[in-house]
Amino acid sequence: MNKAELITKIAGEAEVSKAMAEKLLNATLAGIREGLTGDGNLTLVGFGTFSVVKRAARKGRNPQTGKTIKIPAKKVVKFKPGKNLKDAVN
Repeated sequence: MNKAELITKIAGEAEVSKAMAEKLLNATLAGIREGLTGDGNLTLVGFGTFSVVKRAARKGRNPQTGKTIKIPAKKVVKFKPGKNLKDAVN
């Protein structure tokens, strides 16, 4: 499913226009982004938890040359699905 298909699904379920569904989805995604940049955690009960973790610097290899390169440290977003989501998928 892509974003356009999700907007169509939201519009059908909520009985709103596609334009309104797109605004709602964009607002939701902005809220998630804001929550992660704030304290780094966002929990949606029954769905899952988004968190920001620090990934340490490490060494890697350039696959073309085989040369060792340094991969810098950075922050990444992790997602841990909640029980309801796990059960729905399985």
